[in-house]
Amino acid sequence: MTPQFDEDTRKALESLRNSVAKALDRKRRLGQYAVVWKDGKSVYIGPNPPEPKKPTRSDPARR
Repeated sequence: MTPQFDEDTRKALESLRNSVAKALDRKRRLGQYAVVWKDGKSVYIGPNPPEPKKPTRSDPARR
């Protein structure tokens, strides 16, 4: 079920969605990767993402 928003909120969300779509399209055309939030984690999308960092002893414990 899609939540119902008032007109100002709907316009703000539409503006944000359009801005994100434009930014991701620009990165795609420039051949750059982007970082997005998916399934509770940050993930890279697009070409040539950096290699995942391996945890070291100085990194905080991951739980």
